Amino acid sequence: MLKSELIAKLAVEYSHLRQEDLERVVNVILDEIGSALARGDRVELRGFGAFSVRQRDARKGRNPRTGESVDVPAKSVPFFKAGKELRARVNGGVDPEAR
Repeated sequence: MLKSELIAKLAVEYSHLRQEDLERVVNVILDEIGSALARGDRVELRGFGAFSVRQRDARKGRNPRTGESVDVPAKSVPFFKAGKELRARVNGGVDPEAR
């Protein structure tokens, strides 16, 4: 689903709100998630999942075209872990991690 599709779906479901307002709300939510991750904070949306930042160590990589060894610097990468309810919904109502 694209952001524009999400906004269109919200506009149909909440027809009393203007599409411009819904677009602004979606943009604010996504911007705040991005800002929190940039600060190194964790964002948890109960029932959906959690966004966090993980560190990747520096390593030796290989240029696939030439085979030459290259240094890949350490970096931070965004990470998403699906919540229990989302995992269950994706798997037909059964949480595959439940024991």
